[in-house]
Amino acid sequence: MMKPVAVILAGGLARRLGGVDKGLIEIAGRPILARLIARLRPQCAGLVLNANGDASRFARFGVPVVADEIEGSAGPLAGVLAGMAYAAAQFPSARDLLSVPADTPFVPSDLAARLAAARAAAGARIAVAASAGRAHHAVALWPLALAGDLRRALAEGERRVSGFIARYQNVTAEWPVESCDPFFNVNRPEDLGEAEALARRQDESSGK
Repeated sequence: MMKPVAVILAGGLARRLGGVDKGLIEIAGRPILARLIARLRPQCAGLVLNANGDASRFARFGVPVVADEIEGSAGPLAGVLAGMAYAAAQFPSARDLLSVPADTPFVPSDLAARLAAARAAAGARIAVAASAGRAHHAVALWPLALAGDLRRALAEGERRVSGFIARYQNVTAEWPVESCDPFFNVNRPEDLGEAEALARRQDESSGK
């Protein structure tokens, strides 16, 4: 089976962090986005970054950037749709899209494989990552065939990722929380210190 194309969702407004691009924040000397790209690239057939505004601010990462086709900050679902459109155009053989928010620097190296296995085992359409008993709906494996449905749902006003997923048979794949939650996200100023400490520990254990 062909690996999925991955979309990194960086279209949020990050109000609680002063409107900065969370993926550009450095933890332990490296931008969150660089850490995320390094984890995703071996798992995927291709990578694309969903972000609005001037795309040149991400040029150093060497990843294509696509903006929302839905105007008005429509949220992560709009980013998923942009990723689906990119994947269909650039990877004609691809069947799936893996979505991951740009503020999750520690995603597991088996993310795509385990989501695909869980989906196949359950006969589901969409697989969602979970940890500590909580589903992370923006971390999901989607069939590209749902692009038309998603476009219509957005046009009708759907903005909740969980709401759209609930329309289809779906399954969650649970990851253990050991040294850290693999879906830890930098969402508030107080998360930065914890992310820094986690990144340093992981870098030391991997010899970086």
